[in-house]
Amino acid sequence: MPRLEGKTALITGATGGIGEAIAKRYLEEGANVVLAGRSETKLKETRGRLSEYSAIAASVGDAADEGDVRRAVSTAVEEFGGLDILVANAGTEGVVTPLTQQTVEEFNQVINTNVTGVWLAMKHSVPVMEKRGLGSIIAMSSIAGVIGFPQLAPYIASKHAVYGLVKAACIEFAESGIRANAIGPGPIANRMAASLGEQLNPQDPEGARDMITSLVPMKRYGNNEEVANLALFLGSDESSYCNGAMYLIDGGWTAA
Repeated sequence: MPRLEGKTALITGATGGIGEAIAKRYLEEGANVVLAGRSETKLKETRGRLSEYSAIAASVGDAADEGDVRRAVSTAVEEFGGLDILVANAGTEGVVTPLTQQTVEEFNQVINTNVTGVWLAMKHSVPVMEKRGLGSIIAMSSIAGVIGFPQLAPYIASKHAVYGLVKAACIEFAESGIRANAIGPGPIANRMAASLGEQLNPQDPEGARDMITSLVPMKRYGNNEEVANLALFLGSDESSYCNGAMYLIDGGWTAA
């Protein structure tokens, strides 16, 4: 039997590399999936790449806009009758620059997407999950949620905050049968990692990648599919006693 048979998942940031990989993995395991993202064009492209699966709906909107988030949750209810899994994946890396040179606008942009977006997704998903008496919230944090890194203060702050939201939600909703956990990826070979490399070392992005790789005991970047496999476990009943934790997927970076 497929591991997510009969379950419905909402995935924010679904047009990104990790978001699409999670959507595909969930669909393979029998879930109904609502793809949420800011770009209607990118949503159509993502949906097209997943066209072999029929149990898909899409909702266009900003993760930090409450009306858009409410509509995304409503789409899950209208299309599939409820919601069992929230993957709050929408995120941005922001601008790589010293803390003293960050602008208020740059700081707020990262916080709005990475923190307010996760909070809003939780806020509007939980009441729907409570009606079923079960649910799994998976928030995308980062190794930046447990360590620091120079020139990424807003991003570091936001990912620490995501883990804080997860811990609060764990305690608040556990008796309702709703679990909340965070995933903390290390360097993953996708658009965000490429952007960080280009910003850290514009003259030699590959040099930045080599430097980051040297910090990983496994000496490689991870891939989107590896993160999706972890999200599958946390979304399934196999993780029924997992609650309030950060699951690092970083090749050993934070152990070194």
